[in-house]
Amino acid sequence: MTGSDASPSFTLAYVPGVTPTKWVRIWNERLPGVPLTLTSVPTDEAEGLLRARGADAGFLRLPVDRTELSAIPLYTEATVVVIPKDHLVAVAEEVTTADLADEILLHPLDDVLEWEELPGRPANERPATTADAVELVAAGIGVLVVPQSLARLHHRRDLTYRTVTDAPVSRVALAWPEDATTELVEQFIGIVRGRTVNSSRGPKPPAAGRNEAGGRGAGGRNGGKPGGGRSGAVKGAAKGSSKGAPKGSSKGAAAKGAPRGATKRGKPRKRP
Repeated sequence: MTGSDASPSFTLAYVPGVTPTKWVRIWNERLPGVPLTLTSVPTDEAEGLLRARGADAGFLRLPVDRTELSAIPLYTEATVVVIPKDHLVAVAEEVTTADLADEILLHPLDDVLEWEELPGRPANERPATTADAVELVAAGIGVLVVPQSLARLHHRRDLTYRTVTDAPVSRVALAWPEDATTELVEQFIGIVRGRTVNSSRGPKPPAAGRNEAGGRGAGGRNGGKPGGGRSGAVKGAAKGSSKGAPKGSSKGAAAKGAPRGATKRGKPRKRP
């Protein structure tokens, strides 16, 4: 998303249910000079947005067409059934699709689960969106099976959800155009995969310079942490001062700023 004459920037797309906050925070810490723009996109439009270069990368739900896009699977979500709080299913901690056999199952047009066969009884009409289906659940029309993140996204006080152990699951992946694997895309891949700043892949921050006495910088041996270790100059000075200290000196006297002998000699003598 950057040109040779433009300032670098990065656009990240994400589908409903994905929360990219953690990765965005790390990006801002590591690349404060490269602004990151977030753009929310419907699940069924996410691939098209990346192909059209509307974003540098995006969090999508698998499957992804690999002919033009590269993708790294990240995690698999639990699947839950959204129900009213006073529903009979709410007494169990988890259920199976067989437990939903007598329920009207709402199947929104933007459903992200790939069913071989829907459980329960079909509704008269398919809601346009997951949000619409949640409203129908609240009205007592039926139940809804979705990834847990979508149940949380559309949370209502009068509704709850339970895990469905044998339902299809949704996998989330980081995807980007295969022919646009830029340096910034590599940086974001590293962040998502948990690479450190000093990882062998991707550009590294400038190395800590040596001081005038030839020692390493303060963070040279501690992963770049400020104050993580003494420099060569500091160690040398500390060693030299230790050897050259008066034999009669002590920690207590040093803390007061004068050797012990100086304190005795400065003491007035009593007259006979």
